[in-house]
Amino acid sequence: MSIAAIKASEENNEVERKNLLLYAAGKTISVFGTAIYQFAMGLYVLKLTGSALSFAATLILGIIPMVIINPFAGVIADKFNKKRLMVSTDLLNGMLLVFVYVFSRIFGLTLLLIYAATLLMTVFSTFFGVGMESAKPNIVAEKRLMSINSVGKVIDSVSSIMGPMLGGMVFAFVDIRAFILINGISFLLSGVSILLIKFTSCQDSERDGQLKGKIVFMKEIKDGFYYLMGRRKILNLFILLISLNFFLGFAVMVPIPYIMNTIFHIGAKEIGIIEGAFPVGMILGALLVKKIIKRVLYSSLLRYLSVALSLLMVISGIPLMMEGFNDFWIVNFYSLVMFLFGTVVALIDIPFSYIMQKEIPDEYRGRVLSIGISIGKVLLPVAMVSSGFLLSHMPSYLVPILGGGLFFLCSVKNTARRRIRLEEVKEIE
Repeated sequence: MSIAAIKASEENNEVERKNLLLYAAGKTISVFGTAIYQFAMGLYVLKLTGSALSFAATLILGIIPMVIINPFAGVIADKFNKKRLMVSTDLLNGMLLVFVYVFSRIFGLTLLLIYAATLLMTVFSTFFGVGMESAKPNIVAEKRLMSINSVGKVIDSVSSIMGPMLGGMVFAFVDIRAFILINGISFLLSGVSILLIKFTSCQDSERDGQLKGKIVFMKEIKDGFYYLMGRRKILNLFILLISLNFFLGFAVMVPIPYIMNTIFHIGAKEIGIIEGAFPVGMILGALLVKKIIKRVLYSSLLRYLSVALSLLMVISGIPLMMEGFNDFWIVNFYSLVMFLFGTVVALIDIPFSYIMQKEIPDEYRGRVLSIGISIGKVLLPVAMVSSGFLLSHMPSYLVPILGGGLFFLCSVKNTARRRIRLEEVKEIE
């Protein structure tokens, strides 16, 4: 290799390391800002109204619009310049919160203002999230895609642990209006961070040309759906991931808190420890995934991990069939189970994202990813309602066991049959 080629390679590596750092900074600010805001504002609404329904409405406004908007966000991410989309949505979030601060200082922080701001934040954050996910191959080269996905998963997991904690602290010790202003400024800084990222192939001229024509959203969404249906390997992986989310909701998210609270009468603090073990496990999975995927075919890894998840679901129902366990044993047992759930889910999810980003071309990636996300989020409430209904009409231990058995059958049927070998990921220090 010539000296010029070596120098160019070193410069590219330096640019990508800087991109990875800027990505981590921008995503951390956006994800933490949104998580802390939603929780803190939910508590503020609960204090303001004393109504659990109003509190739930604040949380719902942070979820439901995401399901509806995701497919449209995918179209925009495919048709617009991704970098501009991410920067503009971060800046819009920042300007929105600065406006809310100014407005609340003049007219007061009303319930209507909170609901409107939460709804708009969800809209902007949805566009930002889809744009960010589909833009990762434009931020780093293929050999670092696994790294950027692992970093993103760690940030998401840490925010799910720290978001409610920091939100509670903000509510208790910080003036809510001052927090809104600080959060708004942080979003503006996040937008600047994303702006400094050097994208490898934004295709500005092509995308700017596309904007001159009218975008027919339903046609574009259908095109993304047809693209997905025509790629069997990608479709099989999507089906597996959607079924994973469904059965986690069915066999884990509803039954375990119900069992802890209703059957074992465990306190809120202990339940929080058990549920917090899941994102901790995801962090471990994110840290281990590169080493594991270098040595194991992903198709084989999926089979092993699917069996492991099925067994964990079944095992979570076993203590209900036995007697003589004290609270200490139960908390430790279910914390370990949730920790293993998180680790396994991360080992499935991160390589899945890598394959989607690698296999799906730039012009379809946003739509395909957003379609999968929307289907998963629509089916999750179905899973949770079904689980709640069954918990009321049959012995509690049967629900996670039933979920584990059904997931095993689905995963065996839908695990991709092709031999999917992820290329070795080599990080240059």
